[in-house]
Amino acid sequence: MTGAAQALQAPADVPGDAPAVTPPGATPPPPTPDERRRLRTVRRFGTTGSLLMAVGALGCGATPAPAYNPLLGTRVLGLWGRMPTVSLTLAYLGMGMLVLAWLWLGRLAWPARVRLSVRQLTRILVMWMAPLAVAPPLFSTDVYGYLSQAEVVSRGFDPYIYGAAQALGLSDPLVASIPTIWRTTPSPYGPGFLTFGRLITGIAGDDIVLGIYLHRVLALAALGLVIWAVPHLARRAGVEPIAALWLAISPLVLFHLVSGIHNDAIMLGVVLAGMEIGMRRSWVLGALLIGLGASGKIPAVVALGFLAAHVAHERGGGFARLVRYGAGVSVLGLGTVAAVSVGSGLGFGWIQALAVPNLLRSWLSVTTDLGVLGGWLGGLLGLGDHTEAVLDLTRAAGLGVAALVCVLLVFMVLNGRLHAVAGMGYGFGAVFLAGPVLHPWYLLWAVVPLAASVRDPKIRGFAVAVCAIVALLVPPTGADFSFRTYQLPMAITAAALLALVPLAAVRGRVPRTPETERSGARPDAPAT
Repeated sequence: MTGAAQALQAPADVPGDAPAVTPPGATPPPPTPDERRRLRTVRRFGTTGSLLMAVGALGCGATPAPAYNPLLGTRVLGLWGRMPTVSLTLAYLGMGMLVLAWLWLGRLAWPARVRLSVRQLTRILVMWMAPLAVAPPLFSTDVYGYLSQAEVVSRGFDPYIYGAAQALGLSDPLVASIPTIWRTTPSPYGPGFLTFGRLITGIAGDDIVLGIYLHRVLALAALGLVIWAVPHLARRAGVEPIAALWLAISPLVLFHLVSGIHNDAIMLGVVLAGMEIGMRRSWVLGALLIGLGASGKIPAVVALGFLAAHVAHERGGGFARLVRYGAGVSVLGLGTVAAVSVGSGLGFGWIQALAVPNLLRSWLSVTTDLGVLGGWLGGLLGLGDHTEAVLDLTRAAGLGVAALVCVLLVFMVLNGRLHAVAGMGYGFGAVFLAGPVLHPWYLLWAVVPLAASVRDPKIRGFAVAVCAIVALLVPPTGADFSFRTYQLPMAITAAALLALVPLAAVRGRVPRTPETERSGARPDAPAT
């Protein structure tokens, strides 16, 4: 008898306080009084962690340049800026608490043993988002780049030719707040996103703080699309909606899309909404929405192939239908990108600007690491420094491999061997993992669709581990530690010691691992 059969035949009164197993798709039973108490503990533990991160952001967050930082000089809020190590400690302590709370919450949101409703889970996630949504940005200064590039557009310059420093001047508050490497580079973002940015700049004017919060409102609205789309897509793929939503809104989302305000939230929300609408109502509308997302970040076009494969499979399959619907979604999606490019007045300069992110050597990128290693070996062998040439070779090879993987995945969807949303997730994973640059939040392009479509517990467990570990890798400052490298180990050590206090306070009061998993049995659903 398989693990799944044993789980489904288990009696409702599982020994101890462990929840009974819930068949996928069934309405989860209401939590017991003991489970409700444990759920309250997790909710408060995570909210406390989020509040600590918000307080720490006042001193170690990605605030504007010191000369333009409105917090400096204020009586209470400015105090944290004079205690950067203490602020960093609080931020790290909050990060650890929030990751732990999310993992504990997963014990009540894992497939086949869900004990929450979508409304309960959404309420908890919103509570954890709220403090980060009002605090200064953490983990990244990219929002100042968004504001500066939108200001370049507002002043009539071509953002794909002129960098922020050239168009605005080095003394501009926005230019002074972004890393030096990005001050003179053209914008790497598509015309759709820059059009939204221009609207924000028109409202905020010279008010940097208002501009930051308007960008965050836009990111939160896009996350609302994610929260709406993921449960619906999960039902189509046979995945428990609550389990899908829990994995989709991971600490990576809270840290980098809510607090860090990365524009990946906008594109991801629009693409997922496009897939859901394309499957539910009209593939034409879905393709248009995906094209709108691609007008901000061009890798979103990958989703068009999987929408076409889904429609072709639903209508009988076959290579001819794939070509027909592939051509249809391509015309609509790429046509939307072209229409936005022309309608915005920004043109097609974004095509050349796609290479701008390659200026940064990302240690998470496999192809970049291989290129750097190849260049180092060449120098070691006395062949000279050919790192740039080797990088061009490895990066091109990586994109070629990613394209081949995407084609194979599309045919798997066409033949009914893979769900379209799962194929899209794996496709995005191949594109970003083999791409020249990989930031931690890029992993969400793969994790969120897979959360809504993959049932294999091993794959889901791997995704959980990736989200929990990678979320703790990026320092919350969003800047380097030149001349103050001592702060990082000091803050991490202090946070680890302080964490003993809240851990002791909740000992024995968090959700428990079900007896079926402690004994080695686990639901054995087929992979998609």
